[in-house]
Amino acid sequence: MERLHGVDSLPLGVERSVVTVGFFDGVHAGHQAVLARTVEAARSRGAPAVAVTFDRHPREILTPGQEPRLLTTVERKAELIHQHGIDVLLVLEFTEAFSQWPPEDFVSRILVEGLHAEHCVVGANFTFGHHARGDVDLLVTEGPAHGFTAERVELLELDGRRVSSSSIREALAAGDLEWPLRATGRRFVLDGTVVGGAGRGHGLGFPTANLRTWPRLLLPGRGIYAGSATSHEIERVAAIDVGTNPTFGSEPLHAEAYLLEFDGDLVGRPISLEFWARLRDEERFETPDQLSAAMAEDVRRTREIVTPVTD
Repeated sequence: MERLHGVDSLPLGVERSVVTVGFFDGVHAGHQAVLARTVEAARSRGAPAVAVTFDRHPREILTPGQEPRLLTTVERKAELIHQHGIDVLLVLEFTEAFSQWPPEDFVSRILVEGLHAEHCVVGANFTFGHHARGDVDLLVTEGPAHGFTAERVELLELDGRRVSSSSIREALAAGDLEWPLRATGRRFVLDGTVVGGAGRGHGLGFPTANLRTWPRLLLPGRGIYAGSATSHEIERVAAIDVGTNPTFGSEPLHAEAYLLEFDGDLVGRPISLEFWARLRDEERFETPDQLSAAMAEDVRRTREIVTPVTD
């Protein structure tokens, strides 16, 4: 998949394309339906399938301080979009100036002049342009005058529940891993970089890898989880703690993981934690020995739940 960044990377070097536009946070089943239809329409026309997304949530610019935490980094979102057959991904910087573009400018500058769109596929709730004045109906109505057609993909429900990024965020914040799994078709993964910690895990017998995550990312609800950890060629079953280490006072909310059958230094390396099951709430213990005993039980249960993984 070819990746382009910013308006300055345009125009696309093809005569025509089939385009979809969206934020695609989490690349859930509803997004996947839009991507699949885009690829299908592109293949039938012999044109590349192009996805347009943004480097940050629009609300970060439009309503600062009210933007949601995100399910995926831009890198992981790009990987997931690639898995669904998209040929070109354009990542636009969502700035205050960009937010002022009227929808007609987005159509002419991005879809027509930049991507040479022949057809557009978007979700039914898609909006764009200043004050969100652009929508699917505008694309359908105005597209032919610009040489393209447009279609909507209806919103998806599973068992009567709307599939959306916000519903997945709400579930994860509550420690619910089942709805994210059902709504995306895969387990939730948290990406970060291993940083040095206080070193308490060594003394407890369970040295952990502490994550520094992208500040915009959502952490699952506080608790202890069974899962796995991947860092380059290393892949291990992992007991994961999302919390504040209340036994030793209080720290900012963070994630750390104990990798089973691993004895090495991961500091400075990227790591991805995959969440399989929630084991229990994070607790404050009266003594480090009590905490160590609880961690031993967490590791035992993790070993039972998670399919073993090795290098």
